[in-house]
Amino acid sequence: MKLHANAALTLQKRRVLARRVVKDGWSLVEAAAAAETSEPTARKWAGRYRAEGEAGLHDRPSAAKAVHNRTCERRIQLICALRRLRMTGAEIAEALEMPETTVSGILTRSGMGRLGRLGMEPARRYERSCPGELIHIDVKKLGRIARPGHRVSGRQGRAAAGYHRKRYSQGWEFVHVCVDDATRLAYVEVLGDEKAKTAVGFLRRALAFYRRYGVSVEAVMTDNGSAYRSAVHAIACRALGLRHLRTRPYRPQTNGKAERFIRTMLGGWAYGAIYRNSAERTAALEGWLWRYNFRRKHGSLGRRPPAARLAELNNGLGSYS
Repeated sequence: MKLHANAALTLQKRRVLARRVVKDGWSLVEAAAAAETSEPTARKWAGRYRAEGEAGLHDRPSAAKAVHNRTCERRIQLICALRRLRMTGAEIAEALEMPETTVSGILTRSGMGRLGRLGMEPARRYERSCPGELIHIDVKKLGRIARPGHRVSGRQGRAAAGYHRKRYSQGWEFVHVCVDDATRLAYVEVLGDEKAKTAVGFLRRALAFYRRYGVSVEAVMTDNGSAYRSAVHAIACRALGLRHLRTRPYRPQTNGKAERFIRTMLGGWAYGAIYRNSAERTAALEGWLWRYNFRRKHGSLGRRPPAARLAELNNGLGSYS
């Protein structure tokens, strides 16, 4: 039984009080004095016990039975339907001309307070069983660092208006990433462009990296970037004995392991520290990548790093010999 904070009597004391009045013939004054409570309270519990028995001794909800401005069920269903279309609470409130707090409360009570994958197609997850069976390749473009930014200098507003003038525009760096589907073992390079020749060179070095760990790559998956659709890349894949898979247009989730790795990389390396220049950021990549492959616990691998998963698969279902 859950009592409210100001309850003077426990369930047992209510039972004793009510039985003294109803069954033992005590007066309300005597029963109230013995229970150290008031006569109206004794009258209430005795009356409930007489009418309902033991069930009447429990607390009743204090909420009103009827609320004149309660949102009707049809409006609640409409709010939920709009939420399934991935509209935010503010957008629903504006469309229906309702207070945002009311919409937010309804969504929370309906279990739709967080969007998540609500209204989206179910995620189709897959994982290859052997290292090297499939690797995922993608490119992330990062602006070069000309000088410490506003996070270091603290400049804001008009004081920072001329901070990113053209003489500080240094162009872009292209972070080429490669992730093994089965083990999540990753290889990364920071290069000057994302042209076909650069992509092919990165692919060759990535294959050499995996060979050092006993992994023979069979297939590679990329998006539909111009470098990966080029004849140079196609010839390189044939020469290397690789099957080349490309994602469907506008379906980056097909290459989701590379996309998710990039998010982790940005948070842990690219934006995880303050760098004076791009060279310093690039120099920090090797240490971060080593930690990712050999120390960082991976949520999709049973809280183990990729290297541990690689050792397990290479030794036959975890039989370490």
